[in-house]
Amino acid sequence: MADNATKLSINTEVLRKMAELATLEVDGVAAIAKKNYDLKDAVKVKSPLQGIKIESVNGALEIGIYITVKKEAKVKEVAEKVQQNVKEKIQTMTNTAVTKVNVVVADIVFEETQAE
Repeated sequence: MADNATKLSINTEVLRKMAELATLEVDGVAAIAKKNYDLKDAVKVKSPLQGIKIESVNGALEIGIYITVKKEAKVKEVAEKVQQNVKEKIQTMTNTAVTKVNVVVADIVFEETQAE
């Protein structure tokens, strides 16, 4: 009998977009922040200013997200909710284990017009 199993491959940009949408769903998150790289990292990375980094390690995903939070938000709670939501959404949509979701609060927004 022939093996009809297929392999699913998901582009890193698609995973990054999934993580971005899941992050922005969380109350208190104003935006995805731009990550600052040093020159050495900028040469190695395609888009050095992206605020979401996805790595596949032994078939599981490790995700790093830089966020900007709103001034009234409780930073610890927002970061924990981002971790939970991103992990849950990506595991559900891709059936791939997510072992780490590191959240870095890079900035706080004090006015609505600065959220971009």
